[in-house]
Amino acid sequence: MTDNRLILHQRLVDILGSKEVYFQAPVNIRMSYPAIVYQLYDIRTKKADNRTYNKMKRYQITYITKDPDSEVIDKIEAMLYTSFDRFFVVEQLNHYNYTTYI
Repeated sequence: MTDNRLILHQRLVDILGSKEVYFQAPVNIRMSYPAIVYQLYDIRTKKADNRTYNKMKRYQITYITKDPDSEVIDKIEAMLYTSFDRFFVVEQLNHYNYTTYI
């Protein structure tokens, strides 16, 4: 079975156009921006007859950039099953949060 998280990771690398994509970024890594950080947020399961027949993992994606008008924003929003959650600024860096299902 293909690891869907690795597919998501590669898709985010392609969208960003660089390797600054981190899954649960370790604290000892110094990021350069723009960057994308993503993590597992939830697992939705549907069951019937005491069996799981459908499972979708929900990931939180945070795009961090100095550019408030970046084209990456639209590219992330265009991903299937992805929605914008919120925006905030920390230390003059724009943070765009999304959720996506895979």
